[in-house]
Amino acid sequence: MPHSLPGFVGGTLDRADHVRTNPNLLTQAFGYSKACRLVLEGLEPVEANGLLATQALPPGAMLDDHVLLGVDGDRPIFVTLATDVPHAGAHSPAVWALAGHLPPDQLALYGTARSLIDWHARHGFCSTCGSPTTPAKGGWQRSCGTCNAEHFPRVDPVTIMLAEHQGRILLGRQPRFPAGRYSALAGFVEPGETIEEAVARELWEEAGITVHSVRYVMSQPWPFPSSLMIACIAQTDDDALTLDQTEIEDAFWCDAAGVRAALAGAPDAPFIAPPPMAVAYHLLTHWLERIDGVSE
Repeated sequence: MPHSLPGFVGGTLDRADHVRTNPNLLTQAFGYSKACRLVLEGLEPVEANGLLATQALPPGAMLDDHVLLGVDGDRPIFVTLATDVPHAGAHSPAVWALAGHLPPDQLALYGTARSLIDWHARHGFCSTCGSPTTPAKGGWQRSCGTCNAEHFPRVDPVTIMLAEHQGRILLGRQPRFPAGRYSALAGFVEPGETIEEAVARELWEEAGITVHSVRYVMSQPWPFPSSLMIACIAQTDDDALTLDQTEIEDAFWCDAAGVRAALAGAPDAPFIAPPPMAVAYHLLTHWLERIDGVSE
């Protein structure tokens, strides 16, 4: 059964900022008898009885080698930092395989851990002076002992959007997509842009269309390595396309019947829909509900 939420959405863990920022409370949490850590294979998740595998902190474990992900009830949950891991942006078949089985809160917890481990592995040196940095605040900061700069985990905003024209939406595909799959267009928000401006720019650059009336729909953290997908719908008055084929292999306008068939997995559907863990799937669902008068 498809998730009712996109993947990596639905976290319930108390991130416990008051513990992160208090050295005494952080030490107590790390030494608490119920404290545990996620079990990972590199960056890959490990499942145990339908949940993420956890284990007690081993004897001799060091707080500075761990990130406090948060507190579940009275159980602090950590994850071990590592430097010898692949880049988190790499394709991960194990994550996709588990995504349909893990509860939303578990997948969200894993996504947080994956992004943080990758950030620490890539930010061992100060971007200001080049000196080594060390973890601080329970792993939610790195500090430079030379110039006193403070560095925080980054999140890269990405707009993902449907352009709508007279009851149809624009779908495109990149060469890396599986055969037949089409999705919403997407692109990074650039410095100095609003979300609305980024949506308009990306649709102009990739498809050659001018849009207006941009409307936010939902968002999704995407830990490959650390993006925030910002899903929107925009309107256009002209459906003529001029594709940037360095970015988009093909694109077409699809009506509600075609989208409905694709989401249902019909063999005669005009395209293969994105998987339910992707926010694009839910953006298509939202658009259909609005067309059908189910939602505003």
